[in-house]
Amino acid sequence: MEKRYFGTDGIRGTVGKGKITPAFVMKLGWAVGRVLTRQGNKNVLIGKDTRISGYMFESALEAGLSAAGVDVRLLGPMPTPAIAYLTRAFRADAGIVISASHNPYYDNGIKFFSAQGMKLDDDIELAIEAELDLEMTVEESNKLGRALRIDDAAGRYIEFCKSRFPSDMSLKGLKIVVDCAHGATYHIAPKVLEELGADIITIGVSPNGLNINEDCGATSLKALQAKVISESADLGFALDGDGDRIMMVDDRGQVVDGDQIMFVMARDALKSGTLDGGAVGTLMSNLGLEVALKNLGIPFSRSKVGDRYVLAMLQEKGWSIGAENSGHVLDLKQSTTGDGIVAGLQVLKAIINTGLSLRELCGGMTLYPQVLINLRYKEGQDSPLEAAEVLKITQEVEVELGETGRVLLRKSGTEPLVRVMVEGKDQDLVQQSAEKIAEVVKECINK
Repeated sequence: MEKRYFGTDGIRGTVGKGKITPAFVMKLGWAVGRVLTRQGNKNVLIGKDTRISGYMFESALEAGLSAAGVDVRLLGPMPTPAIAYLTRAFRADAGIVISASHNPYYDNGIKFFSAQGMKLDDDIELAIEAELDLEMTVEESNKLGRALRIDDAAGRYIEFCKSRFPSDMSLKGLKIVVDCAHGATYHIAPKVLEELGADIITIGVSPNGLNINEDCGATSLKALQAKVISESADLGFALDGDGDRIMMVDDRGQVVDGDQIMFVMARDALKSGTLDGGAVGTLMSNLGLEVALKNLGIPFSRSKVGDRYVLAMLQEKGWSIGAENSGHVLDLKQSTTGDGIVAGLQVLKAIINTGLSLRELCGGMTLYPQVLINLRYKEGQDSPLEAAEVLKITQEVEVELGETGRVLLRKSGTEPLVRVMVEGKDQDLVQQSAEKIAEVVKECINK
């Protein structure tokens, strides 16, 4: 069955429109509660990022879950991967995150984790959707759920992150700029790095409910690049609003993306003899990553776009390291989901193991020029990607690029966007090709 509400990463949209309203979110909480109670489960954690609407949706979810007879523990602002960990640590039956990740403050969404700290299976999401079609009911008063606020959640997660770094290693001598995107890691990432010994400079650590991801964080790196250079730092971290993505910047201000981070991690694991099989990327992963891993003898596979698909392929193959170039990086030996802080620590471990800088570590991989153009369309509008003229121009570009390039057209799973990606060895040809396809797609959208 096709899902009507859930996308590739929960349910997401503009606050006050469509599904992202207090009424829908309350019923969603009730529907989740109904599915859980049928399985004998009645204990849920709720965390959120720092956007202003999180207060409203936290209350709505709490009401819906309580109406279904489910107890709730409220964690306050916490990164998405922290909820995955704490769900397991508290032996909860599920974890819920109120976040729209890297989106602006006026968007929000709901993500879910199972008792094992994993994204929900499709059959569970379909069961929740089936409940949403029913009329909402309320349990008898003596069966309603209770709510409890947990005060030490941040401290627990900080210790978890530190435990992912070798106890015989220190970050002393490293100067690191960390950009928390005014998001859920603002009170966590700096403490993790500082307590491990690093000299820390922070940006993006003053959330006001409206500035999450605004000109900062993993989706906007200029501020981090400038700060790393002005402070003569060794490197910089940029996390997104909910902390499940990381991008990095080397000492010269050059961006290090998820593909490069995975390459560094996979090569370090290979050298230490701890690599399980190979590595998983996505359809968006750079050709340069594939070539570099092949040169090391590391098997590489591509999944569909979305960290849940990377995770599924890792589980299928019995591998542990995977990533999206946008900064979702997974190491299943360290965490059950993408964790920006933990991934950053694995790169720092490689720096200390080798004595090389981040720039030098990335030198073993050459990124192919890649151009990505995002085109917005109206929700509910038919996809233009199957239009005859789009298929025609795509085929023409693929012939022109030959074997050293590729084209990928796809709809976003989290926003009403069409993504046009072209990659190849010749930067000018790649740019021209992407613009050529994007123009035809735009014409189809505007018809």
